[in-house]
Amino acid sequence: MTYQEALRYLESFINYEELSTYRYQDSFNLERVREFLALVGNPQDNLKSIHVAGSKGKGSTCAFLTYILREAGHKVGLYTSPHLVDFRERIRILKPTTDNRQPTTDFEGMISRKDLADLVSRLRPAIKKYNKISRYGPLTYFEVCTALAFQYFKDKRVGLAVLETGLGGRLDATNVATPLASVITPISYEHTQKLGKTLGKIAGEKAGIIKPGVPLICAPQKKEALDVIRKRCREKKSRFYQVNKIPPGVSKVSLSLIGEHQKMNAAVSSEVIEVLNKEGAGISSAAISRGLTKTRWPGRCEIISKDPLTVLDGAQNAASAKVLKQAVKDNFKYKKLILVLGVSGDKDIKGICGELKVLADKVVLTRADTPRAAPVNKMAAYFTRDDIYKTNSVRQAMALARKLSNKGDLILVTGSLFVVGEARC
Repeated sequence: MTYQEALRYLESFINYEELSTYRYQDSFNLERVREFLALVGNPQDNLKSIHVAGSKGKGSTCAFLTYILREAGHKVGLYTSPHLVDFRERIRILKPTTDNRQPTTDFEGMISRKDLADLVSRLRPAIKKYNKISRYGPLTYFEVCTALAFQYFKDKRVGLAVLETGLGGRLDATNVATPLASVITPISYEHTQKLGKTLGKIAGEKAGIIKPGVPLICAPQKKEALDVIRKRCREKKSRFYQVNKIPPGVSKVSLSLIGEHQKMNAAVSSEVIEVLNKEGAGISSAAISRGLTKTRWPGRCEIISKDPLTVLDGAQNAASAKVLKQAVKDNFKYKKLILVLGVSGDKDIKGICGELKVLADKVVLTRADTPRAAPVNKMAAYFTRDDIYKTNSVRQAMALARKLSNKGDLILVTGSLFVVGEARC
């Protein structure tokens, strides 16, 4: 099997990342995942891991944790989703370094094309066999990807793995692993048609990753979400650690990730390490500082060009858009801002547009090449102004934004990781 054949095979499975409407409770099933993993020898069972859920900041937090652990001498697996440009971004292994140089690649340690093709080829017979006998329906795209990651990390004998949930937490395929620590980053309104229309219900889905006796490290939360998380910890007899402020050791570190919110993500990551240290991990403060400094996480307030100044950020809900708005104000100087915006149809389009429109001098609306993309006219309804431009593709939107910009202007591309991914190409 070639790499391209492996990708085509993976794309043959139903992919809920590309669908806006489906029945959440009926589409995700942990028993299906458990049964299949049992068939291939339960590669997740001996995997030491950290499991991260949340509405915003979970990817950055995973990245911070991975780089810290790597600096502490561990061979670290990192499983995240979705990818921006290359599928291989999802499954990575970072090996220990022996110098203080900054990373030179955006997605260090991606699974090789050959390894991915070989892995898919090896698991395909088991997938076919399981789908024929499954009592819970066929495996999904994300479930197969998760199984691949578990198997790859086992094959490569990683010391620790950092696992990011795909959607929610309770029913997410990653939730079959029993981690050393669980982490919940800030919870806000997202996927309300699937996870629930209140913060409490959304928090209930995220808190589904909390397991008996496994410590939980929690980012700052609204009271409604925090109450649910605390209750779950009491029920599971899990130690609860709350991060409410940025400690001095983190505030002094020079992060490559832009924005005050990234300092809080770094603080949460640092607290996770301190909790592991209580169990004898022995990770030094120097390793924490080096890891935070070296962390790279593309697509989050990322500068991809300085002429014209172009910034990408995958702000996918109103809370993230509000944080991005502040980060832009705090960190960039510009004459005019050209907003390139494309949002997935199942997101809070009104909330995202409401937060970002006050930043923009000109607005270029677009849509990514995915069925989930919201129609441009639907977004346009939330902008009461004349200088709105509508485009049919991200490539067209980027070309137009560059044409509209003058010296000293800023082009901000946001609203969807799908849009960000295409803008990076």
